[in-house]
Amino acid sequence: MTSVNLWPGKGASLRDFAACRSLQVSRCRFATRHCSKIRAVAAPEKQEVRTSLRRNENIGKLQAGYLFPEIAKRRRAHQEKFPDAHVISLGIGDTTEPITGFVADAMKQAADGLGTRQGYSGYGSEQGNPKLREAICNRFYASLGRQPQEIFVSDGSKCDIGRMQMMFGSGAKVAVQDPSYPAYVDSSVMIGQTGGYSETGYDGIEYMVCRPENDFFPDLSQVRPADLIFFCSPNNPTGAAATREQLQQLVDFASANGSVVIYDAAYSLYISDANCPKSIFEIPGAETCCVETCSFSKYAGFTGVRLGWTVVPEQLRYADGQQVIKDWNRVTNTIFNGASNIAQAGGLACLEPQGMKEMQQTIDFYKENAGILYSTFEELGFKVHGGKNAPYIWIAIPGKPSWDTFADILERTHIVTTPGSGFGPAGEGFVRASAFGHRDDIMEAVRRFKEAYGKSS
Repeated sequence: MTSVNLWPGKGASLRDFAACRSLQVSRCRFATRHCSKIRAVAAPEKQEVRTSLRRNENIGKLQAGYLFPEIAKRRRAHQEKFPDAHVISLGIGDTTEPITGFVADAMKQAADGLGTRQGYSGYGSEQGNPKLREAICNRFYASLGRQPQEIFVSDGSKCDIGRMQMMFGSGAKVAVQDPSYPAYVDSSVMIGQTGGYSETGYDGIEYMVCRPENDFFPDLSQVRPADLIFFCSPNNPTGAAATREQLQQLVDFASANGSVVIYDAAYSLYISDANCPKSIFEIPGAETCCVETCSFSKYAGFTGVRLGWTVVPEQLRYADGQQVIKDWNRVTNTIFNGASNIAQAGGLACLEPQGMKEMQQTIDFYKENAGILYSTFEELGFKVHGGKNAPYIWIAIPGKPSWDTFADILERTHIVTTPGSGFGPAGEGFVRASAFGHRDDIMEAVRRFKEAYGKSS
């Protein structure tokens, strides 16, 4: 039998293809009538099209997808496996309760105003609404020596962290708490501040180990000097809030080594311990070595609204004497058009007396959730940390990889947590449980944990 190739050659026109297709049909009919056999020839595979642009090799160093989308992917897979299960998320720290009425009404009024000639506004100041900058200063920093012009309103702390990395550049050496919020490390890798990855983390990053043995505060005598120090208090994920004495050590260490501390205060309003400062600027000397970033996300339920701020003191200077605030202003002007005017209206409402009252009620609700979860795990015999000055519970479950523990909890209880190793090497052996959740979900989670891990189970 002879094989016949009926496909036109390279450079053929659409008319050629159509003609050949017609010929194929005719021959197939002929073959059917005369019992001949003709082997069909498949169309050539379409080759992928590539540009000449080389991939950023630093992004290629990242070991996996960002932590929380990876957790979401595994949750979806679990839900497909158990379609009838009510999966409860104590994983990502996303707020669940509605924005309070006073704040929501302010944003609604701002949105309605955009539909009128009198109320419409376009671009605002890249640095933020002057009234909001002043309100943030008066509410949180006036007694700490900060000025409204040092406060830059943004679309959230996470975004500001990325912009700061751009400003400080690939040549900066970085130190981070270990464990800590993954954006610190991942953004350092992306910007080119690190080497490759090993089992102990990325080369070029100084990991400041924070575990129960050192009260979740690094032994600074063992830390190599770095240009940038990322420090979060209360810490995400451990929930540990640094004391006044510890933060004085941090400021003194940074000052002695010429470092800049990027202080993440995103959970500071959860602090109830009087000896744990809510701002790094409560510490003498911080104005010459620290910036502070904060957010309305976990206070007012603005995780989707997006509104935060960063404080850059005018006293903070580079090695050549130039003010850091000037570069921050330049970066802001170049790659940011300012926070949503609707979101900023909500921020202003948050800082009014009624808004502060409602915001504190929301915080207290989540702290009650944290207390319920803390007591539950303690009752079940686990070593538990956090939960008092933060909305996170840090549970020690040694003996196997934390991703395996995450999978075991999900399989046995249909509850999503966060594996400790996702926050850094020192997080291995722990899982984090978030207190952000509806109260009925928290109580159902408690019931499931007791059923799965209680003494009678």
